[in-house]
Amino acid sequence: MRLRLLSSARWQRVIKRSLPTTLFGRSLLIIILPVAVMQIAVTWIFFDAHWQTVTSRLSEGLAGDVAWAVESYMDDPSPAALAKLTDRAERSMSLSIALQPGRTLPTGRRPALFAVVDRSMERALAARLDAPFWFDTTRYPAYVDIRVKVPQGVLRVLAPRDRAIATQGHIFVLWMTVATLILTAISILFIRNQVRAIERLASAAEDFGRGIEAPAFKPHGAREVRQAAHAFLAMKSRIQRHIDQRTALLASVSHDLRTPLTRLKLELALAEPGKRNAEMKRDLAEMEHMIDEYLAFARGEGGEAVESIRLRGLIEEVSEGAVRAGAKVEVAADPELTASVRPNALKRALSNLVMNAAVHGEHITVAASARTSGGVEIIVDDDGPGIPEDRYEDAFKAFNRLDESRNQNEKGVGLGLAIARDVARGHGGDVTLSRSPLGGLRAIVRLPG
Repeated sequence: MRLRLLSSARWQRVIKRSLPTTLFGRSLLIIILPVAVMQIAVTWIFFDAHWQTVTSRLSEGLAGDVAWAVESYMDDPSPAALAKLTDRAERSMSLSIALQPGRTLPTGRRPALFAVVDRSMERALAARLDAPFWFDTTRYPAYVDIRVKVPQGVLRVLAPRDRAIATQGHIFVLWMTVATLILTAISILFIRNQVRAIERLASAAEDFGRGIEAPAFKPHGAREVRQAAHAFLAMKSRIQRHIDQRTALLASVSHDLRTPLTRLKLELALAEPGKRNAEMKRDLAEMEHMIDEYLAFARGEGGEAVESIRLRGLIEEVSEGAVRAGAKVEVAADPELTASVRPNALKRALSNLVMNAAVHGEHITVAASARTSGGVEIIVDDDGPGIPEDRYEDAFKAFNRLDESRNQNEKGVGLGLAIARDVARGHGGDVTLSRSPLGGLRAIVRLPG
C-alpha cells in the first residue's frame, strides 16, 4: 500500500513538472487537449466503424468476382473461353485477367500502410478461393494485384483499387487535420491576446514597484482583466497621493527641525570655546545625523528617475568615504558594467553598506559583476567581527543594533541595512548577508537587469 502511494505521488510530481507553467501554455492546453482527444476519438470511430466495414465489404465483393472468374476458367480453360471470360470481366466488372503459363506465385509481399486493408483482403479471398493465391495492394497506386494458382500456371487479376479499398478515408483524415490546425491557430490568436493584456498589467505593476512611470498603460482585454487593471490604476493613484503627501510632510518637518538646529549651531559657534561647548556640538552633530537617517528611511528615494550608469564610478565614489574613515578599500568591477538604477538611492544604499563595513573592519573589498541569470551583483566584504548567522534577518530590522555581535556604531540608529534593503527591493532586487571570506560580514546586493 505504501509503495503504491509513493508511486502515485511520484507520477503526480512527474505530471506536474511536465505541465506548462505559463498562463498561455495552460490555457492552450485546456483548449487543444480536448479538441485533440475528440479528433482522435472521432477518427478512431470512423476507421473502426465505417472505413474498416466498408473496406471489408468491398474486399468481399472483389473476392467473389475473382472466385467467379477462377471457377469460370477452371470449367473451360481453352483459349477461346479465356478470351471470352477476359472480355466479359473487363466490360462488366472492370477486371483485367491474364494467364501466365508455367509461372508460380510470388513468395513475398509488401505490407500496406493500414494493416486492416491486407487483413480484409486476405480474409475475403481465403473464404472464396480453394486454390493458393497471392495479392499485393501496394505495388500499383490505382490497382490491386491478385494472383491465383491454376494447373496451367498463374491466373493474374488486376482490379481497380477503389473496388477493394474505401479510398476516401484519407480525405476525411485530411479534413480532420485541417480543422484541428485551424482551431489551434484561432485558439493561439485569442489566447495570446488575452495573455498579452495580463502581461502588460504585470509589467505595469512591476514598473510601478520599481518607481518607473508607465504612462502608456491602458486597461484592455477581457472584462475581468480590465477590472483588475482599473483596480491597479486606482491603487496606484492612492499610493502616489500618499507618497506626495508624505513627501510634503517630510519637507516641512525637515525645514522645521533644521531651523532650530541651525540657530543652535550658530550660537555655539559664537560662544566661547570650552569642554561643554565641544560636547554640545557633538550632540548637535549626532542629532543632525539621526534626523538625516530618519528622513532618508521614511522618504525612500522613491521619486528619483531611473538612469543607466556605470557601476565602477559610483562604487569608487562611495568608497572614498570609507577611505577617509581610515579603512583600506579594494574595488573590483568592470569599467563598462552598467545598470539601470536610481543613482542617488543606490549610492546611499552602498554608502550605508561600505561605511558599516568601515566602522567594523579595516580591510574592505567591493566587487561588482554581471549575473548569469541577468542583472548585476555587488558584494561588500569586511574583516570585522561579523554577525551570527541566525541574526542576519534581525540586522535588517529598522532601529535594530546588534551590539553584542558588532561593535556599536555611536552615530548610527540601526537604519543602515534597512535602508539598503529598502532601496534594493525598490529596484526589484534584494540584499542578503553571509559569512565573508575575509572573516567578517558579506553583504550581497542583487539588482535586476
